[in-house]
Amino acid sequence: MSVKPTIISIAAVSGGGKTTITQKLGLELENTKELFFDDYDFENAPDDIIQWVNKGADYNLWNLDPMVSDIDRIKTSKEIPSYILLDYPFSYLNDKMKKYIDLSIYIDTSLDVAMARRILRDHTKSNINDVLNDVKFYLQSGRVAYLEMENKIKPNSDIVIDGTLSSDIIVKLIIKELRDRGL
Repeated sequence: MSVKPTIISIAAVSGGGKTTITQKLGLELENTKELFFDDYDFENAPDDIIQWVNKGADYNLWNLDPMVSDIDRIKTSKEIPSYILLDYPFSYLNDKMKKYIDLSIYIDTSLDVAMARRILRDHTKSNINDVLNDVKFYLQSGRVAYLEMENKIKPNSDIVIDGTLSSDIIVKLIIKELRDRGL
């Protein structure tokens, strides 16, 4: 009998907590492997995210082969984990990836909290002009990418969790959900 890991994707807007939750969940669950979307270089990925969203955000334009290959490699390795955790922003919307996902979680973080977290994360050593330029870009065009997540990814997720809760509580809620679902 072959062992099949449970594959969980965790999505959120930038600054929404997906990396933190993926890492903390990996520490709480036994026998996990984590993959992080930002660790990959996807060939032929859209160069301009805002333009991609404005043209309809076709999630299949993303060639996710490197991540898919890593999932396949993990699933056939000698020591197969119980869980593969994906810090992955698209939920079930990429046709190649959706067949791998057993459970999709969306961390629903209000846009103001996500922006504040991004500023704290990305600008600890920046000058004020860098911060102002980032906020200006968000207001002029970047916000559409955040709204895309709220409008498309959130409703295509199995579980939506309040992203303003502490990361420890979010992880506890996810673990409870996994237990309730027999995963």
